[in-house]
Amino acid sequence: MEHRRFGRASLKVSAIGLGTWPMGGARYGASDDRNAEQTIATALELGITCFDTAPSYGNGHAEELLGKALDGRRDEVVLVTKGGLVWNEKSEVLGHDGRLTHLQSVLEDSLRRLRTDQVDLFLIHWPDTTLPASETAAALRALVESGKTRHVGVSNYTGEAFTELAGALGDIPLIADQVSYHLFDRRWERSAFETCRRLGAGVMAYGSLAHGLLTGTITRETTFHQTDWRASGVIFGQPLLTSENREANLTVVEELTGIAASAGMTLPQLALRWVLSHPAVTVALVGARTPHEIREATEALTTQMDDTLRERIEAVMSRAAGLVPTLAS
Repeated sequence: MEHRRFGRASLKVSAIGLGTWPMGGARYGASDDRNAEQTIATALELGITCFDTAPSYGNGHAEELLGKALDGRRDEVVLVTKGGLVWNEKSEVLGHDGRLTHLQSVLEDSLRRLRTDQVDLFLIHWPDTTLPASETAAALRALVESGKTRHVGVSNYTGEAFTELAGALGDIPLIADQVSYHLFDRRWERSAFETCRRLGAGVMAYGSLAHGLLTGTITRETTFHQTDWRASGVIFGQPLLTSENREANLTVVEELTGIAASAGMTLPQLALRWVLSHPAVTVALVGARTPHEIREATEALTTQMDDTLRERIEAVMSRAAGLVPTLAS
């Protein structure tokens, strides 16, 4: 298993990480708990050390599953969770809250579900733009000083916001920015990657498989349950699967599948190798729900991405539809 460091930080993780949002069983279609537990066990067997979760993933259910599956093996993994969101019983996000009292409360609940007294990395899930950076920084400092987290970072922070918060934190480094990054989404690469490099942080890439689009399992006949967040066809602000763009993008996926096969890979492996080939990326997160899916993902580490393969990929991606070049202001 390949391991990478979070920028200049001492913390190292497996280059492939297991993301647990789909395991939560809410807003991502039904999930089978037994399969989820077997997937976590398989990830451990394969040498995966990075396990990413959040209390909003199924109202804590993903954390509970992870805590149960990692019981007795806590010291083998790097455990990442988040705070700063407000959600309802359907796991629908209602807003953001970066105040210390809120972060302390959600982290305490997360630790209980995860069956541990400390996480390795705690992230602000989304920025609370109602607060000054100094208040968010003071909250993160307090969490580190309490011993409830070893390191802190952020998620979905632009380079500008990351720089401001890092400056307010001073001697406590932000070691990671977890952002969307896959073949159909380059927005954060333009917005945050250089800042992470300059400030010595690493990128945690979520949605590496485009939330199912780059697995090859979404077809022209696929329908999403009304509670699935992908049902609208809009994927984190990009209309990739709406009626006007779905056909074009499924054709792109078919062409990428052919390129992958000619290179001796599956489509998910090609997509993951592309993500991992960026020097700013520390870990590519995979929302696997079966042992086969996580096993296939780790095999991407045995593949290579050369210039010729990259050029073939980019030629196909030039025909993708619904791509948004920059983040919404």
